[in-house]
Amino acid sequence: MNRADARKRIERLSREIQEHDQRYYGEDRPTISDADYDVLLRELTALETEFPNLKLPDSPTLRVGSAMRTAFKKVPHVAPMTSLDSLMAADDVREFDARVRKGLELDAVEYWAEPKFDGLSIELVYEDGVFVRGSTRGNGEVGEDITENLRTIRSIPLRLRKRAAGEPKAPVTAGTISVRGEALIPRMEFEQVNKQLIEAGDEPFANARNAAAGTVRQLDPRITASRGLSFYAYEMVFAHAGLFAEHAPETQQQATEVLRAWGFLVERSARLCAGLDDVFAFHAALEARRETLEFEIDGAVIKVNRRDWQHTLGARSRSPRWAVAYKFPPRVEITRVLDIVVQVGRTGKLTPVAQLEPVNVSGVTVARATLHNQDEVTRKDVRVGDTVRVRRAGDVIPEVVEVIVDRRPRGTEPFTMPAKCPVCGAPVQREGAYHLCTNGLACPAQLEGHIHHFVSRGAMDIVGLGGKTVRQLLDLKLVRDIADLYHLTPIDLASLEGFAEKSIDNLMAALEASKRPRLDRFLYALGIEHVGGTVAGLLAEHYRGIEPLYEADLEALQEIHGIGPEVAEAVHRFFSSPRTRKVLDRLFQAGVRPQVPAKPRGPQPLAGEIMVFTGSLETMTRPEAQRRAESAGARIASVITRRVTLVVAGPGAGSKLDEAARLGLTVIDERQFLKRVAG
Repeated sequence: MNRADARKRIERLSREIQEHDQRYYGEDRPTISDADYDVLLRELTALETEFPNLKLPDSPTLRVGSAMRTAFKKVPHVAPMTSLDSLMAADDVREFDARVRKGLELDAVEYWAEPKFDGLSIELVYEDGVFVRGSTRGNGEVGEDITENLRTIRSIPLRLRKRAAGEPKAPVTAGTISVRGEALIPRMEFEQVNKQLIEAGDEPFANARNAAAGTVRQLDPRITASRGLSFYAYEMVFAHAGLFAEHAPETQQQATEVLRAWGFLVERSARLCAGLDDVFAFHAALEARRETLEFEIDGAVIKVNRRDWQHTLGARSRSPRWAVAYKFPPRVEITRVLDIVVQVGRTGKLTPVAQLEPVNVSGVTVARATLHNQDEVTRKDVRVGDTVRVRRAGDVIPEVVEVIVDRRPRGTEPFTMPAKCPVCGAPVQREGAYHLCTNGLACPAQLEGHIHHFVSRGAMDIVGLGGKTVRQLLDLKLVRDIADLYHLTPIDLASLEGFAEKSIDNLMAALEASKRPRLDRFLYALGIEHVGGTVAGLLAEHYRGIEPLYEADLEALQEIHGIGPEVAEAVHRFFSSPRTRKVLDRLFQAGVRPQVPAKPRGPQPLAGEIMVFTGSLETMTRPEAQRRAESAGARIASVITRRVTLVVAGPGAGSKLDEAARLGLTVIDERQFLKRVAG
């Protein structure tokens, strides 16, 4: 066969095999036998071996797995991958619905409901319709590149299907498209994998989720290929124009149809809910057949159906405001309390923890369970020696549900929190429901937690500073605050157990590489009370440096959209502290330089304005209008104060408009706002 004929045959075989993969794995309606399929695959493999330069980037032969690799590199996501807030009670779902309707200023909202798979979140990236990269969620912004392993999952299309006759119109596949979904291992496959691991003398997986995560992160893709993973898609992101590109589906329901048309598996039991009654009915029906499903699920995902409304509602730092996970009630088991110990966290909060006789709860061995605080221990009257019912809250965090009083042994004593910190011996002070160590960062437990937070992946991301290393640094008095990390020397590290020349070089390089963090990540890393990723981003965008925060007063902080009195007080207290400034000075002396993104160039017709938006807009969403105002030089506030200079009011404006009138503030409508932005 000559080269031209080989090219045509390879292209034809590739397309034919991909169609058979779609019919078998995506539609469960194969049209040829396994033997005939193997004949096609063997012919394609032989041709690619003879003409290696003709192998297509989405060739079906890539699914069989290549040679073993040595590590996974980090890759950025097309857009941040957030996680969902988990709700356990119907009242919590009602509160979510109320917040959504208030945010949209509507009386009723349609929701898209689907099963919440208990698997591993994955991003797939397609360039002009061809699969080019796949990664884990990681820290939400950066994940591990597991492309070669994901190619072996036959329910992942290596090329997005074009629209066929009679199928719903799908968005164009040109440019960069991110598809998000869940990698899953079927129950039967999970049991088989564990059986093989046990027979080989290896540790079995605790649950199907761990099995899926362990399988996609195998260094040898051939192992991944052997374990029968599936991938279910539930979201798409268009990189060239953000989540709501010109060609994007208008609703979550339409997005599901498009994903199916592209060749992905999507959950067919998902349904459109006209309101909360439909949501609760869907959740109940799903729970009733939970044990009969092929895959593990732990609840339902509830999403606002209209995607422009999703955009309007926006997101917090770690979760969207337009979707939640409505979890199933956790499974409960019985065990015994062996002891109650008290842990001290990085904020000084003391937490009682029950040490349990190990018990299997929902596929996970539980040996510890939080008791939250003294009030909770007293309410449940948990004592050492008690027999208790335990569950995994949200199928994740172990907790004691109740004591079986009839089984209580004689002579048990009620538990009380200690008067002194169990770590440093400092006095313990009660504030509200919590007991706090009064020793601040002089308490080794608080300092250790503070450093763990500072070096963590979502903060300074200093690779190599794990728990054991941090503990050694503290025990040897090499580190007394976060600034000391950047004054460590190779000689200091040589005194640590397990540190040889290469590991010393790696940690010194990691410390050096972390000296140019993004400003918002640096603010988050400082561990300021109530300051998560979202608030850190607001502060970074508003002040664009650390020094201005030294002088920020409470009123100015509260005028920032999204920051309330409690957060403002915590930020002001932190940056007013002489100790804080001393540590920051030492960080900067060591070469730490937080990076501030450059402000957009162009005309600033709204420079100096402090603006509030109220009511609805007709030609754009409120977040879009706020972004345009900020690009034009304005600062956005969330409340009306005397410092506000301009109010944009639309239909439905209420108390904010009344307050603006009372203060005599300038009020304009949407048309006037657009004229001002245009200059």
